[in-house]
Amino acid sequence: MEFQHELIIPNEGLPFKVFLFEGGNGNYVREKHWHTSVEIFAVMEGSLDFFVNKEEYPLKAGEQIIINSNEIHSIHAVEKNKTVVLQIPLKQFENYFTAQRYIRFRGQEELVDKKLVSLLRKLYHVYSERKIGYEFRTISIFYEIMYILVKDYRVTETREKDIRHSRRLDALSKITTYMREHYREELKLSDVAATFGYSGAYLSRMFQKYAKINYKTYLQDIRMAYAYRDLLNTDHTISQIALDNGFCSSRGFSGEFQKRYGVLPSDMRKQINEKGQKNAID
Repeated sequence: MEFQHELIIPNEGLPFKVFLFEGGNGNYVREKHWHTSVEIFAVMEGSLDFFVNKEEYPLKAGEQIIINSNEIHSIHAVEKNKTVVLQIPLKQFENYFTAQRYIRFRGQEELVDKKLVSLLRKLYHVYSERKIGYEFRTISIFYEIMYILVKDYRVTETREKDIRHSRRLDALSKITTYMREHYREELKLSDVAATFGYSGAYLSRMFQKYAKINYKTYLQDIRMAYAYRDLLNTDHTISQIALDNGFCSSRGFSGEFQKRYGVLPSDMRKQINEKGQKNAID
């Protein structure tokens, strides 16, 4: 399998993640990957090429695509674009699971849904502007999108091979979910493996086979993702952020941060503050 598992963390205080994807300046490629969350892309400007289970779906402005949980996909942005992305954790749909605890949506058959695209655009703008009471408005729009998904897009009859494929990736997804819930703890490989009835060696092979990454690196990815969010959204000290997110020391955290982002966390915070001050002046 030549694809990777993607880590998705919801926006602070919300049951989903929404953001703007722009594909750099074009010629951006996101290689084959998968995640347990349901994902919707709505192109506002430009175009995107999606590859889902070996099928190609070119999208232009005003079109959307739904990516199901554990569905292998890749993205090619030939040109610069603006695309709103909504990622919904699978547990949000648990009241609508089949008896096999499975849910699937018609994701690629219908690429034009003006109401859905309009709601996604509105959701992004309300969240990004963050005016007073925005939390209530974002939740309201989010549940309207959820309503459309389960009413108009949910597939009631599922194929056995789709269920088997999803289960193959779901075994590892349960473990990664557990890791996201306990990432502040020590989380030794052997302890996590024992929690799920595996040996450490077997769990290590699962990560290499399905996530194309070793256990330690994946755990560091989780911790770094949450630490980065804290760096952006809190005024906590670097030391506090490090310890709050499972790092043994601020020095170790700073070293890992610099490897990934090319700057120290303290310098990143300065850049963020300077940008905020400039925007306030503008």
